[in-house]
Amino acid sequence: MIKSWSFTRLQDFLSCKFKAYLKYVERVPDPTPRPAADRGTVIHTLAEEYVLGKLKELPQELAKFKTEFFALREAYKKKHVSLEGEWGFTTDWAPATWKAAWGRIKADAVVHQSPTEAIVIDYKTGKKFGNEVKHAEQLQLYTLAVFLREPEVQIVTAELWYLDLDDLTPMTTTRGIAMGKYLKYWDQQAHRMTKCTAFPPNPNVFSCKWCPYKPSGTGHCKVGV
Repeated sequence: MIKSWSFTRLQDFLSCKFKAYLKYVERVPDPTPRPAADRGTVIHTLAEEYVLGKLKELPQELAKFKTEFFALREAYKKKHVSLEGEWGFTTDWAPATWKAAWGRIKADAVVHQSPTEAIVIDYKTGKKFGNEVKHAEQLQLYTLAVFLREPEVQIVTAELWYLDLDDLTPMTTTRGIAMGKYLKYWDQQAHRMTKCTAFPPNPNVFSCKWCPYKPSGTGHCKVGV
């Protein structure tokens, strides 16, 4: 069984249960080169170091968000910002340590505008087109996590900063919507995966295209398209 979940794990499970089984139960390595992901990791590190004040000058990779990053760094100096939050949750959605958590959600930055309002930020590199639905679902999870961990917060604005595109996409949500609609949906999805005991493959053009385990990849899956 897959005992814990994250947004990435849920995406893999919904795409193909067998892929999720190979990746998270059997721990079969994925040998696929990930230059875009590696670049994203580097840029995320640069962003964190700039906001922390470790870098005096804004890196060129962040230049399209010069105003936003400067404001974020100033807010951090005033202790209004938390960075790289690693939020763990139990099966009842109570806070848990990252290592022992059933569910794990990680956001790049959270800005506390007031005791009742917060902004949660996720940095994105690469394209936006074609990822709108997936990214919107990520915003739901980040929003829900803030409400669960901070009972006094009543309004959360989740923002996607597309650093390569100079595009900032916001989504504002009230506590009532998040604790009702969002919590119900993600609770169902997470329990569905972590209670699953059968992992049949789901061969189709979409799930198999980038799968590392298909016949032309590692070959662990024999029915891939």
